[in-house]
Amino acid sequence: MSVPIPGRSSWPELVGVLATLAATAIAHDRPDVSVEVRPPGSPIIPPEDPNYNPTRVRVFIDSNGIVNQVPVIG
Repeated sequence: MSVPIPGRSSWPELVGVLATLAATAIAHDRPDVSVEVRPPGSPIIPPEDPNYNPTRVRVFIDSNGIVNQVPVIG
């Protein structure tokens, strides 16, 4: 597993933004992480879960493709 580059770990300003724009902004800020856009109803993985990944950002969206939770590392 790669070591994350220090930097941002959350993007609260992206709540209410179209998912494609949010994913692009995160990838620009943190090119070392992968961005996953997750559809409505997707499970949220807590940091203590074994699936926690410090090189991933999950972007949760609503049925209109709008970010509805703060994207965070994990």
